This record gives sequence, C-alpha cells and structure tokens, in this order.
Amino acid sequence: MNHLGIIGAGPAGLLLALLRARRGDQVQVFERRGDPRQGSAEAGRSINLALAARGLRALRAAGVLDALNDQLVPMRGRQLHAADGAQQFAAYGQAEHEHIWSVSRSLLTRRLTEIAAATPGITLHFNHRCEGLDDSGLPLLRQAQDPVFSAPLVNRWVAADGAGSQVRQALQSLGLTQVDEQFIEHDYKELDIPPGTDLPREALHIWPRGGFMLIALPNADGSFTATLFLAREGTVSFAALRDEASVLAFFAAEFADVSALIPGLAQQFLAHPQGRLGTVRTATWHSGEQLLLLGDAAHAMVPFHGQGMNCAFEDCRILDELLSDGQPGSYARFTAVRKPDADAIAQMALENHAEMSDAVLNPRFQLQRQLALEWERRLPGRFIPRYSMVTFHDEIRYSVALQRGRIQQQLLADMTVPDASGALPALTDLNWAAWQERVLASLAPL
Repeated sequence: MNHLGIIGAGPAGLLLALLRARRGDQVQVFERRGDPRQGSAEAGRSINLALAARGLRALRAAGVLDALNDQLVPMRGRQLHAADGAQQFAAYGQAEHEHIWSVSRSLLTRRLTEIAAATPGITLHFNHRCEGLDDSGLPLLRQAQDPVFSAPLVNRWVAADGAGSQVRQALQSLGLTQVDEQFIEHDYKELDIPPGTDLPREALHIWPRGGFMLIALPNADGSFTATLFLAREGTVSFAALRDEASVLAFFAAEFADVSALIPGLAQQFLAHPQGRLGTVRTATWHSGEQLLLLGDAAHAMVPFHGQGMNCAFEDCRILDELLSDGQPGSYARFTAVRKPDADAIAQMALENHAEMSDAVLNPRFQLQRQLALEWERRLPGRFIPRYSMVTFHDEIRYSVALQRGRIQQQLLADMTVPDASGALPALTDLNWAAWQERVLASLAPL
C-alpha cells in the first residue's frame, strides 16, 4: 500500500487524491486555508474556470464527473461585443459536442472537497501551512499556531499548492530547480453580474477593446462572473481607476452595455482585489522520487486559453497512470512527458491573449477562421484548428497542437493575403485543389 501526501486542496490536489484512492492508496491532503464547507469563498479572488475535454476525461477517470454536472454551464462559443454595441456569435467548433463548460472555482473546490471527505483512504487536513522543506527534502507543515506537524506514513509527496507554491520556492532556494516567472503588464479584477440579465447563457462573452478586454462567464445560478483584464499602469489602466468617478466614466465609455448589469459597479470595482497574471516555468519538477510539483505549482500560465485547470487535471490523470504502471522512476518520467506540453500550452495561452482582446474582430482573422473550419470539413483528421486540437482533442498533445498550429497558421496567412487595394480574397476564388495539395504535403495525418 502506498502512502501519499499532497500539499494543496485545490481542484488538482483533490482530484489526484481521488484518483489515487481508487487505486488503493492512503492519501493525506494538507491545505493552508480553512475547510471550504464551513464558509463562503472570498469574492473577487478567482477567474471562472472553463472545463474542456482534457479536464472532463480526468474527472471521468476519477468517477466524479456526474457529481459535478449541476455546476457546469455549457458555452458553445464566443459572444463578441463590439464598441458600437454590435454583437456577433462565433461557435468554438462545428460538431455538436464541441463546447466548453463554465464552472465556479469555489463551487468546484467545495464539491470535490465533499466527495474527497467521504472517500475511504483520503484524510483532509485544513489550516496546515507548508513552511519549506526539512534537511531530507520533505515538506515541513505547521497547523495554525501549533508546533511543526509530521505526517505519519507518508513516503511520497506531491505539491499542488498553486502558482505561488511554497514547495517550489523551497526547491529553488535549495538549488534543486530553476524557476522563470514572467508577469504580463495586465492585471485582472472580477465583478459580479446577478441573475436576470438578457445576456445569452450558453456563451463566453467578450468585449474586446484592443489593449484590454472584459469577459463574462455564466454560472449555474443564472449569474455571470465578469473579469476585466487591463494594464497595471498607464493612461488606460488600473492605476488610473482609483475612485468612483473614474471607474464609472471608464465603463460608460468602454462597456456601456455592461455598466447597468452590475449593481454597485464602482463599489465592487474598488473593493475587489486586483490579481496579477503571469507564466511560471520550472526547470525540474521533482526531487528524486519523493517529491513532485504538479499543476500550477510546476507550470502556471495566463488564463487566456482556458487551459490552466484542464492542464492540471491532465497532469493528475497521467501521473496516476504512471504511478500505477509498475515501472520505476514515475516522477522523473512524469516530468519528461509533461514539461514539453506544459511549455507549449503556456506559449499558446500568451498568444491567445492577443486573439481575444483584439484579433477576434479583425476581418482577416475572421476569414482565416472560416477557412480553418472549411479545411477541417474537407480534411478531417488532417487539418484541425489549433483551438480545437487544444480544447476538444485530449488525444493530441499540447506540444503537437503548437507545432501543427504554427504550420496551419502559415498556410492560412498565405491563403488570405490582401490584394493591392487591401481587399481580402473571397472563399469562392480560392484554388482549393492547389491549396489542398500544399496542405496535405505540410501536415502528416494525425
């Protein structure tokens, strides 16, 4: 019987605990916060999560997906809100199942906590803070103000303690890994839109404004969670919005149709915390076979591809399989398998920021999107839009999606070169036969 200790009772830590308990492991989970079943989550702290194929597969493997269904809201595409008030819907895919699911992070964590607490083999410890590593490289845990707590019978550890991971910082300070943290110039704030609005429910709403944007995701209770992504400093920035008058003037100028939907807009804005966004790349994710970083603790990313949770859940599923295949060196093999994919999705998330905030309203981008869907219809299994590879095809590795996506983007760019007057080509004028030869020559079958 294996005895596993997990630092962090967020969605990834809890999912890994459930997967390993199904295999017969004894699992102890340690979380620095209090029990989410005993209080409400702090407002404004977490961007809503978008659950897609990779995350669904992992939840299904743990046997918990059905217990979450009432918290999931389908999003079938993007509802784009132009500055002049015009709206446009863009479906994520063209198959019926190709949509993603909005879920509240706090409600997801609470539900997984309830399931884990009722699962034999799992013990949850709240209010336990990791304060670094001892001389043997194992986590030091402290319960509130009590003396350091030693977990009994733990012979392997996994740190799933988030983007600000104390375990990762301890590994770095001991010279056991190198970490590259890069923050982008944009921060974020959440705002609450109560039930009863006329916003279409089954969509991710985007108000793209070039250098900044507002998004809104639906919740199961009929409300929406809106998130403003805006530069930290500058003329148009969070730094410039320091009082009620400046907040109201900014929203009236940029998001007039949203202002009326948010009660106490200025008060919410000023009261809610301002979060930072960045990418964490960790050179080495494990210390021997006794300690491993997982999820955001190893590879945090910006949220613009909606894959942070999905990537972490895929981590859990793959680690569970490696721990159970009977081969030695599970932690080392996990790092070797997952790091190229984590680096790839982190890069694609950064690239998606420009797409969401600006490119989605660009006519050439929209034409390329139409072309990508048409090539997918003509050459299924050969040409799959990059977003679809990432979001709907859990059998395609992130690193493969990045590589193929670059090839496909170059093809699409070459197909949509404007003429001397700046006019874009019409789809009916495209030499489909000639371009198909090039597509087939450029992309191997999947």
